[in-house]
Amino acid sequence: MILSRYMAWKFLMAFLGVAAVIACVVLLIDMVEQLRRFSGQPLRFSEAVLLSALRVPGSLYAVLPLVAILAALAMFVGLARSAELVVVRAIGRSALRVVAAPALVALALGAAAVAVLNPIVAATTKQYDVVSSRLGGGDVSLLSISREGLWLREGVGAEQRVVNALRASPDGQRLFEVSILGFHPDLGPVERIEAAEARLVTGAWELTDAKRWVLRDPNPERSALRHATLTLPTDLTETGLLDSFGAPITIPIWELPEFIARLDRAGFAALEHRMWLQSELALPLTLMAMVLVGAAFTLGHIRSGRQGMMVLFALLAGFAVFFLRDFTMVLGENGQIPVALAAWSPPVIAALLALGLMLQLEEG
Repeated sequence: MILSRYMAWKFLMAFLGVAAVIACVVLLIDMVEQLRRFSGQPLRFSEAVLLSALRVPGSLYAVLPLVAILAALAMFVGLARSAELVVVRAIGRSALRVVAAPALVALALGAAAVAVLNPIVAATTKQYDVVSSRLGGGDVSLLSISREGLWLREGVGAEQRVVNALRASPDGQRLFEVSILGFHPDLGPVERIEAAEARLVTGAWELTDAKRWVLRDPNPERSALRHATLTLPTDLTETGLLDSFGAPITIPIWELPEFIARLDRAGFAALEHRMWLQSELALPLTLMAMVLVGAAFTLGHIRSGRQGMMVLFALLAGFAVFFLRDFTMVLGENGQIPVALAAWSPPVIAALLALGLMLQLEEG
């Protein structure tokens, strides 16, 4: 038990150390990127630091599997160099018992990352978009899904427009049962439009069976006009509308199932969000698999002449698992393979292969 706690503590310290180093590197690189991005505008150093700090959690969260394998390599190579592994194996501890504690710690860290770090990343990513748009002086199109359908806010010149629709087509090009309110920054609400359908075309909304009220008129109903078709200018595109949801990472894991249900009710395809949810649930197993992969190459007797080669093989295997995970996620998002298979197969395969290699080396 004491040895297991020692191994767990060593891995935890290695994991936190690697994560801290990567976070610092990401912060410095991103600061340079922010200064370059806003080179034509008066961006203060403190604002660049703020923007970079808001992006660090998301960047670190994206590479947690790589952090896990680097931490495992740092731990096991350090134990091998100090001959602690030799002592541990000499007292009869098997390879699986040695790696069990670090693997369980990785599993717990993955669960904590999903439960705690995921909502933090969602909040900081949203805040980065808001601060970045404010500093850049650009208009932001925001879309949200509620029980009343979908709500979209967009900037059109100096005015703002709020669009509500009960449902939408899966590609986001058509909205149904649409209500639009136009606001002027000085005059307040200036118009209201009700339409049976709104179709997004290049540079405009095409409204069908629309009724338009001018709210500044003393009697808006008397002056209201009906239009078989009505065109409203917009800067939105099909891609921009779908991107207005924000990436799935901007939605906390605890809210994601309800958000997926709202997408279904609104008529949007939620395959990407389902894929993200399953990949998040599989993250703890992915971190554990990375530890097993690192241990499979570095846990045995490493001769001084082969140590660098074994570490290189472990890194290559870790990167292969990382990119296989991303590749299967793309296939899952496109509907080419089942979502559950895309999310869970890479860590399961990696863990089983690593265990098989350790057992083979142990028997040898």
